[in-house]
Amino acid sequence: MSRFQVRKVAVLGAGVMGAQIAAHLVNVKVPVVLFDLAAKEGPKNGIVMRAVEALKKQKPAPLGVNEDAVLIQQANYEEHMDVLLGCDLIIEAIAERMDWKLDLYKKIAPFIAPHAIVASNTSGLSITQLSEALPEEIKPRFCGIHFFNPPRYMALVELINTPTTEPHILDSLETFVTSTLGKGVVRAKDSPNFIANRVGIAGMLSTMKEVQNFGLTYDVVDDLTGKKLGRASSGTFRTADVVGLDTMAHVIKTLQDTLSLQSDPFYASFATPDVLKDLLEMGNLGQKSKAGFFKKVGRDILRFDPVAKDYVPGGEKADEVYARMLKKPAAERLQLLRNAEGAQGQFLWAILRNSFHYAAIHLAAIADNARDVDFCMRWGFGMSQGPFELWQEAGWLQVAQMVKADIEAGKALCNTPLPDWVFSGPVAEAGGVHTPQGSWNPTTQQFVPVRHLPVYARQHFPESVLGAQAPSAKTAGNTVQEDEHIRLWTLGAPGSAEADVLIASINTKMHTIGPGVVEGLLQAQELAANDYQGLVIWSPDEMFSAGADLQGMLPTFMVGGAKAIEGMEAEMQQAMLKLRYSNVPVVSAMRGLALGGGCELAIYSSKRVAAMESYIGLVEVGVGLVPGAGGLTYIARRAAENAAASTGKDLLPFLTEGFTAAAMAKVGTSALESRKLGYLLESDVIVAHKDELLFVAINEARAMAASGYRAPHKRLFPVVGRSGSATIKGSLVNMRDGGFISAHDFHIASLIAEVVCGGDVDAGTLVSEEYLMTLERRAFGTLLTNPKTQERIMGMMSTGKPVRN
Repeated sequence: MSRFQVRKVAVLGAGVMGAQIAAHLVNVKVPVVLFDLAAKEGPKNGIVMRAVEALKKQKPAPLGVNEDAVLIQQANYEEHMDVLLGCDLIIEAIAERMDWKLDLYKKIAPFIAPHAIVASNTSGLSITQLSEALPEEIKPRFCGIHFFNPPRYMALVELINTPTTEPHILDSLETFVTSTLGKGVVRAKDSPNFIANRVGIAGMLSTMKEVQNFGLTYDVVDDLTGKKLGRASSGTFRTADVVGLDTMAHVIKTLQDTLSLQSDPFYASFATPDVLKDLLEMGNLGQKSKAGFFKKVGRDILRFDPVAKDYVPGGEKADEVYARMLKKPAAERLQLLRNAEGAQGQFLWAILRNSFHYAAIHLAAIADNARDVDFCMRWGFGMSQGPFELWQEAGWLQVAQMVKADIEAGKALCNTPLPDWVFSGPVAEAGGVHTPQGSWNPTTQQFVPVRHLPVYARQHFPESVLGAQAPSAKTAGNTVQEDEHIRLWTLGAPGSAEADVLIASINTKMHTIGPGVVEGLLQAQELAANDYQGLVIWSPDEMFSAGADLQGMLPTFMVGGAKAIEGMEAEMQQAMLKLRYSNVPVVSAMRGLALGGGCELAIYSSKRVAAMESYIGLVEVGVGLVPGAGGLTYIARRAAENAAASTGKDLLPFLTEGFTAAAMAKVGTSALESRKLGYLLESDVIVAHKDELLFVAINEARAMAASGYRAPHKRLFPVVGRSGSATIKGSLVNMRDGGFISAHDFHIASLIAEVVCGGDVDAGTLVSEEYLMTLERRAFGTLLTNPKTQERIMGMMSTGKPVRN
């Protein structure tokens, strides 16, 4: 089978989802054309034009950088249908109306290329019914593709086939969605609302019902059902506001219209809650209308009172005893909640019991295996564990008996018993639905292994479920050496093909960088130079590095003062230079936060491979300091290099952007924006799927070694000197006097200007990196003894929030 190539995608429908899907396609360099109806007034593309413009203002940002909005080709059905002929993938994302979708399919059918895949982004309509409007020759290339909102950030995409969909079409689409779009793919059955919305919305309705039963307020429920429960921090009702109460009502209506008490014993609980009806009648649709279950007035968050039908002061928190209960091991936690005397504990047990009950009853109808249900709830609803994982961790048969007892006592949402497979046979014998052999499929009565498409060979440590006993990136491979600071290891055993690149994984909390990490990195570079093709700096957790270990630095400062810290800082700077001038390629594989010293570690590597969701920046100003491990030196050197490569003679304009980024502690909100700030280079690689980072980074290191990589020459470079510093300080004076920055901000920014401009020298003076690093250390030490800086450091360490002084 030849590889399916996606050279261009058409997205039909410029609504909230269609426009954001188009934006994400642009983020990952896929050419896209966005269609909608021809506008009745003004430009024919007016609807699409307004949708694309709105992308620039949306939060969270759908685009990696707003400038890329121009890359979305704009089209309408009246003038541009022939454009579809050049598209390899057509994603329909219009409103959830079966009749509208069927009508559109009839119109586009003559313009679909013979090889193109057509997919509907419906959130729950029957894919098989939708396919009936398509000609017979297109039906084998038609399926469902359900993105979750917001599509740039949500990992889940559900693929849904019809009886006529060719299997290789789904394989091709899964490969594209996984590697190019960076998503986690689950194949769902063509049942109402598929897997995630079926289980997720049922869970939200269950929560709303139990809220009424136990008389709890929405803010207390969100406090209970957020991070404390291992779910999205927005909890239940804030999540509903973000999704949109009209969207939620539509999904509920799909369940009501397509199910019955015969097909779903929980059907009675799918009635639209009265409070939801009231809010919709008031026009309160959630975040999009600035009012839903919650409403922000000034700095206050009000909650809706369903009895008064008005907003009242919010902010009520759950009882702390339940926060402590939720930290207990799973088995003890569920027992405590079930036996709790208070309403909040009983409520928590009730919603968990309902989730176990619902998932077990419907597993056979909605999914091919239990793993897909758990992945859907993790990737689509922000849960740390799916319902089957939690059930299994807490003791399969023990929890099953607890749920059974509640069903028989009439406490559950319906009286349908748990399926027989829960209590006897392979699942009971294995202690749950997830095993090393696979996850349970009640239809075939087998444990189903994961799909082994070639694309998954790019993921050395793909996400797995509890019970699968998949290798952990924290312990897998061959450990060369390890301590509490860093682990040096290889993928394969010594002498194997997978042992040619050394991997350094930082072990400290938030991967902060202290003397132990610095020493480990230097050892890693030396080992790699002697025995390996390259060195990759990568950690399996959700961030690259939060920067220097300030907490670890404080005792040294208290004992030895700024002089003692200067020695630590010098060691960090020398380590960065050692990495930069290493003849063995050093590749930083980044995702999540790369701040302060973490940013400096990356920019001094030979190359960077960054996940799309990488947030990179020099943020030391937030704690009253300047970047002290080579960050300012990098800004000055890059400015000189960029100026040398241009036709302009003036160096200052090339310096201004880097200075501003450091002085304002700017952090790129994506890898693309981080590149714009100068922390990633055009030659660096941006990867859509976080689980492919290690694979790509190792192969980049191998390619660099194979091409004879050698470190760059050490060169002197020009700086703008005291005159450039005076120019920058002039603008800072205006900002200070205008009240835009504080006196201490002005002081810090002035020190940054002095360093990046090269100190008290003439413009054009050639300097070395070591010279600028000396200026960095001097500025860092000066600030460390400043009471205002000390206030900022202590404030950040005690509250996690910056102090503005």
